[in-house]
Amino acid sequence: MGRGNIKSHEDLEVLQLAFDAAMKIYEYSKRFPVEERYSLTDQIRRSSRSVCANLAEEWRKRRYQAAFIAKLNDSEAEAAETQIWVKFAVKCNYLDIQVGREIYANYNQILGGLVKMINNSSIWILK
Repeated sequence: MGRGNIKSHEDLEVLQLAFDAAMKIYEYSKRFPVEERYSLTDQIRRSSRSVCANLAEEWRKRRYQAAFIAKLNDSEAEAAETQIWVKFAVKCNYLDIQVGREIYANYNQILGGLVKMINNSSIWILK
């Protein structure tokens, strides 16, 4: 994973994956029970969207390696949190187990991309 022809945060593959996963969560979470509106539904949507928002922020903080890595760590934490909410949704029978596995796997891929960016942060920093 390198900079290549990446001109904005929108070009980051990890952001594209995170955005698609967040939209998938949004669509499935529409079916969650109304009593979960202010708990599970809100939390899973918030954390999945936060991965994307933090990636946009980290892109703008590439002048400072520590700030860049801190934002990537925030994205990583939100992705892991989303996985926990997915597990709750499956255990509460709000998500089909196969759908839950698919979304969980999407977030494993996102986490892998974030870790690669963290481990190779120097190539992303603006000189």
